[in-house]
Amino acid sequence: MLEKNDKPIHIVVFLSRIFVGVLFSFLFVLCLVKTPISPSSTSLKHSMSKLDYSGVFAYMLQSENHLLFANKNIGADISFSKVLFTLVTNINPSKSITLLGSEIPGLDIYNTEIAIAGKGTNLTNLPFDPPPKSDDDITKERQIADDQNINDEKSNPPDNNQQGQTDKSNLKKVVYIYHTHSWEAFLPLIKGAKIPDEATSTNNKINVVAVGARLTQELINKGIGAEHDTSNMGAELKAKNWTASNAYNLSREHVKEVIAQDKETKFFIDIHRDSQRKSITTTEIRGKKYARIDIIVGKENSNYKENLNYAKELNTKLEQQFPGISRGIFIKTRSDGNGVYNQDLSNRSILLEFGGVDNNLEELYNAVDAFAKVFSEYYWKAEEVNG
Repeated sequence: MLEKNDKPIHIVVFLSRIFVGVLFSFLFVLCLVKTPISPSSTSLKHSMSKLDYSGVFAYMLQSENHLLFANKNIGADISFSKVLFTLVTNINPSKSITLLGSEIPGLDIYNTEIAIAGKGTNLTNLPFDPPPKSDDDITKERQIADDQNINDEKSNPPDNNQQGQTDKSNLKKVVYIYHTHSWEAFLPLIKGAKIPDEATSTNNKINVVAVGARLTQELINKGIGAEHDTSNMGAELKAKNWTASNAYNLSREHVKEVIAQDKETKFFIDIHRDSQRKSITTTEIRGKKYARIDIIVGKENSNYKENLNYAKELNTKLEQQFPGISRGIFIKTRSDGNGVYNQDLSNRSILLEFGGVDNNLEELYNAVDAFAKVFSEYYWKAEEVNG
């Protein structure tokens, strides 16, 4: 009687295995002939990273021995058709945005997760970083706008040394500030620039390197040793015959070199600017205008959770003292960005975007000063705790 009852089950299992085998063979052939749904290595890795392998493995064990997990319906939440479809096409049937994300330019940014939304932040105004229209854009210097006095007193922050340091040249360098996209610049600072695509320059007085220089000096003034990498990343990429898409590979070399040379460096800040327009990237706090700050955390690295918690601490302090300055914390994977951002190299690593293409120097420096204040308080409190 037991054998008769089990026979239909074995037949169903046998037929299901044949079906899966045929389906796998069919999909494999499709990949070989390069049909429109053949996966790229990136999409394949991304899709496979989403699978719950423990559940699949348990389901396979159960199919071989029904005494295992007898009281649990392991396969209830596992749809092999859904898994295979997602694996091959990188489209999640339960997430409609993935259907169009790779077909409509710019739509894939909606894969970005919002860990903490700042004031006004939603899916319609997520930070985005379109690639330069051509590799020539990352090596153009461009002239400074005539009405911009770049060398005024704003470029030289006052000495606010709150920690009593007298010889700042002897400060141990615990912060490394760099710029993977050093060519990212700001329209108000560039002569004749009108559209976002023109917001690029190798002139370090009008691109994100100027923001990094301000932050470096502010931290030093507060007794925190900082090293600032002012490398012309566009020129270095060109020298290697690399394109802008290789920028994070290049900055990774810089970060790894710093780590190898100086064990004191614990904090890594990659400074960028957003491509959103001024109404989104600017705020007014107590009568003063600030460029808003985006905090980007890469999800696809082993330090993800620690870096996310670190970002949340800084974001909380920013919002407490400067309400509205943060646009939020955004989590990115390889499907909508680099996904790692060199953050696997340190558990105190973040990517910051100061303002957008339309922000001027005053707004940017106000934001930098606010961040420096909050970071220094975080740093010195941590130093007290660590004794």
